[in-house]
Amino acid sequence: NQFFLKKIYLSFNCIFVIKNMNNKIPPPIVTLICGLVIYYTRCLFPSCDLKILKILSALFLVSGLLVGFSAIFKFIKNKTTVNPVKIENASTLVNSGIFKYTRNPMYLGMLFILISISLNFNLYGGTIVVIFFYFFINKFQIAPEEKVMEEIFGDEYIDYKKTTRRWL
Repeated sequence: NQFFLKKIYLSFNCIFVIKNMNNKIPPPIVTLICGLVIYYTRCLFPSCDLKILKILSALFLVSGLLVGFSAIFKFIKNKTTVNPVKIENASTLVNSGIFKYTRNPMYLGMLFILISISLNFNLYGGTIVVIFFYFFINKFQIAPEEKVMEEIFGDEYIDYKKTTRRWL
């Protein structure tokens, strides 16, 4: 078990050591990897089988899917890119619908899905992975995206940042 934990620690540590990670790994892939880590490390942590966790898991899953897909549909409706790796292709600043409440609803949806997986399969280990995901996405995805968005949309994006939170 300690060997496996050490491998996970080294894997996560390597991610932070790599230079210029900005926008290199698509967030859905990061989410998938984190979800798999949550699931496959469940044997390393104490289990917590409470009915309320299953109910909360379902609520977070549904919320995550609704938030994420509403953002995707809003991007499609506004004819702008959904691709988080090619943010420079953004043609429209979307700030209505779900974007009135959060600047990053797709990442929020992914976070909710990871919380759902944690609540369902691995509460303790999953909490660690969810925190890792939050900081990873902030540093390597959201911060670089915001710089590009400021370059593309200027004061309009700066004003949007003042009125709408990054997450919730």
